[in-house]
Amino acid sequence: QVQLVESGGGLVQAGGSLTLSCAASGRTFSNYAMGWFRQAPGKEREFVATISGGGGRTNYADSVKGRFTISRDNAKNTVYLQMNNLKPEDTAVYYCAATWTQRGSGTVYTQGREYNYWGQGTQVTVSS
Repeated sequence: QVQLVESGGGLVQAGGSLTLSCAASGRTFSNYAMGWFRQAPGKEREFVATISGGGGRTNYADSVKGRFTISRDNAKNTVYLQMNNLKPEDTAVYYCAATWTQRGSGTVYTQGREYNYWGQGTQVTVSS
């Protein structure tokens, strides 16, 4: 079992920055690929970014490429999402997700159905 707790959401003006954190329980954090997803009111959940268990491989949604950066610190069991140049359309609840992956595989996952564990979400609101 993996428990995920997100933090760092809030209200920010367009053009501003926020860093989300997701703390995971357990001793084998590096065995889990991690992802960030978001869901805006009235819209379906969408993929934002993913990172492999070792941190060597990442993938991003086109809408956030060049503005968001996903990273992880396996010693701290934490994954981060650095969000720069935020836009009002980035407003959503952001969710952290984890899925078991073979150590060293470098696999990343972009589909929500591929993840087994989810956090409770953190609200990000970007004002224009």
